[in-house]
Amino acid sequence: MAKASAVLQPRSHDEDINIGLEKAYRNKMAESLSQILAATYRLTIKSHVYHWNVVGPLFKPLHDLTEEHYGLLFEAADIIAERIRALGHLAPATLGEAADFAPKANDVGKLTAVDMVNDLVSDHEKAVRTMRQAAEEADDAGDVVTADMLTDRLTFHEKALWMLRAIIAE
Repeated sequence: MAKASAVLQPRSHDEDINIGLEKAYRNKMAESLSQILAATYRLTIKSHVYHWNVVGPLFKPLHDLTEEHYGLLFEAADIIAERIRALGHLAPATLGEAADFAPKANDVGKLTAVDMVNDLVSDHEKAVRTMRQAAEEADDAGDVVTADMLTDRLTFHEKALWMLRAIIAE
């Protein structure tokens, strides 16, 4: 019987795993998912900042929508990080300079609700393009779990884009 201390020893993220996915693919996908995780945090932070600071006739719908979005984005970050772990890699310990994720304080006061929406649309579109590429790579590798997760994420982002655009439609 194994000693408890041996069982509880942390294992390296470099350990060999055999889940039917090539190591080179898992390395590449972990990097792609790390970029997607960073984009998710960027959108979480921007959505939260805009939630607090939006003013004008679009205040209520944008305030409510960004609150819904930042909550869902925060939950998604955990799902993405856990998939990185399942592929045998450590989830990123840093996500770059977090200050770069948020709009600059002096700029926020100058942005209209429409400016905020357009900024969020731009970031959602960039995230969608990255996710779509990663989902295609996951499909090609037979990684149905990652492909399915990314399909869920794409569904959220494309709906978010529709809703954001609808708020500012004339």
